[in-house]
Amino acid sequence: MAALRTGFLARNIYRIRFSKVSRVNYLYAALFHSSPPLNAEGMPLKMPSLSPTMMEGTIVKWLKKEGDPIQPGDALCDIQTDKAVVTMDTEEEGILAKILVPEDTKDVKVGTLIAVLAPEGEDWKTIEIPAGEESAASSTAAEAAPATAAAGGGHAHGNYGPSVRLLLEQYGLTAEQVPPGGPHGILLKGDVLKYIKERGLKPLPVSAVPPPEVPKAAAAAAPVAPAPTPAVPAPPPTVGVSEDGYEDIEVTSMRRTIAKRLTQSKSGIAHSYGTLECKSDKLLALRKQYKNEGMNVSVNDLIIKAVSVALAKCPEMNCVWQGDQLTYASQVDMSIAVATPTGLITPIVRGADVLGIEEIASQVRDLATRARENKLKLDEFQGGTFTISNLGMFGISEFSAIINPPQCGILAVGSGIVKIDENGSPVTCMRATLSYDRAGVDDDTAAAFLEELKNILENPATMMLGGYKSQVDHPLAALL
Repeated sequence: MAALRTGFLARNIYRIRFSKVSRVNYLYAALFHSSPPLNAEGMPLKMPSLSPTMMEGTIVKWLKKEGDPIQPGDALCDIQTDKAVVTMDTEEEGILAKILVPEDTKDVKVGTLIAVLAPEGEDWKTIEIPAGEESAASSTAAEAAPATAAAGGGHAHGNYGPSVRLLLEQYGLTAEQVPPGGPHGILLKGDVLKYIKERGLKPLPVSAVPPPEVPKAAAAAAPVAPAPTPAVPAPPPTVGVSEDGYEDIEVTSMRRTIAKRLTQSKSGIAHSYGTLECKSDKLLALRKQYKNEGMNVSVNDLIIKAVSVALAKCPEMNCVWQGDQLTYASQVDMSIAVATPTGLITPIVRGADVLGIEEIASQVRDLATRARENKLKLDEFQGGTFTISNLGMFGISEFSAIINPPQCGILAVGSGIVKIDENGSPVTCMRATLSYDRAGVDDDTAAAFLEELKNILENPATMMLGGYKSQVDHPLAALL
């Protein structure tokens, strides 16, 4: 009986102790889960370098907004580089928590923090900017703050409330003068009152505004006299137009880069020149034949094909610089100069020497259209091996172009001019000027290339037959 009573007491004591421990553990767990979570740091998104020469860019448009989920490969924003508008994407996954650089912010340096991503599973509204990072907006505000304080102007809305701002204005203080005592550097009303009390400051005197003076003549006049009609202010002058009629046009970063690169090319590359003159009647006839067959092919498309075949037969001309090393390209990637509203850009027809005429024409139309709409991808205008600039459609008979480094050659194509040949018959002649880098291309190489190009342009059927010489009377030529 005593043994049973002892076992009963032991079991009840164990239950009491277990219940107390469980209750204490539960209270600790409840306290832990009810405590506010610490704000997590986000993943930084910085302004990328979207071209080898890009130093800064302009965010044209954000394609995502704060709170949107981000998957690898998603397009985030459109960025105006020194060459084109390029879409920025990311390989990260998360939620776009903060956009730190708004649209149309100009000259954002490469490497500047522009946005913050929240990691998966985190509350994007509580994400903080990573420590040590600085955005374009914060750096601009930091630069502007000393100038504002030195000027002694009005107090901007800072990290404090309206009552603090009113006290600062009444005592002629700035927020930088009062050390903040609130959490996260917030300036409290008590901080300002303590600062005022310690220094014995007094509020600034409020100057009374005198009533407007009324001229004696006006005071003596009859009260029924009508008030004068207020003069209508003259409309402000048109923004950007000076008084002498000249209009100020903003120079885009793309145009500044073009001017800088062309100046470096002209002053740093040993330009040499060679000009060919050829008869283009057969070229025009071939284009007419294509048009009659329903193929939308231009003379420029035929010239691209002809130059590509000539480069394939003269590979020493199809070379580029890689640093201080000259390399010969394995294929002809033809850069085509296209004028856009923001400047000149050179989209690339890759492997043009092995493409057909119709395929070249289709690619050129597509690239030119998207270039004018600022929709080219990065690899569609970088990495060419030779450039063609054609101003013949504008009636320019002859001109010379500046080499586009790291390439070693550019061909400037003029318009056709009708002349009388030695037999008294009218013929259409065309001139093209080759600018080449004398450090990478010998004069005899340039001359051989121009000779080959002239043969192809005067006998365009040969470029459809694998580039036979013009002297060869190929039996299949008549079929073309």
